[in-house]
Amino acid sequence: MKVKGGVGSGFDSARGAPITLRFERPAAVADEACRCEPQRHCSHDEAAQYSGLHFVASPRHADVLLVTGPVTRNMREALERTYHATPDPKWVVAVGDCAVDGGIFSGSYAVIGGVSGVVPVDLHIRGCPPDPIQLLKGLLTLLEAA
Repeated sequence: MKVKGGVGSGFDSARGAPITLRFERPAAVADEACRCEPQRHCSHDEAAQYSGLHFVASPRHADVLLVTGPVTRNMREALERTYHATPDPKWVVAVGDCAVDGGIFSGSYAVIGGVSGVVPVDLHIRGCPPDPIQLLKGLLTLLEAA
């Protein structure tokens, strides 16, 4: 997995502080499998927290937006607002096939498509749902790039 160059230049990995993540779901129930994987394996996992990954409730306290599911028409504005509420520098991670390109929901009248059609995405993690190891490797790639 590659992180887009130049995005993490403002992060201070020497500060010893954890990278904070915020879940964002731009679809109501379509992304249930992709949503539960990171939540189950990272939010309460001591290994993830030991690695420096912590989940926060507010985008104003997040370094990374972890987006699951396709972007629907009625949630586009919410995703844009969340993105703008997250302080710079920030990363956006599209988790799962639906977040990457709309997945099985692409072409639906209610779905715009993947996250990159609304906000810039720095890391794509494919899968339906992504393998927990692949998800953790992707998030650790962000830490290394910081």
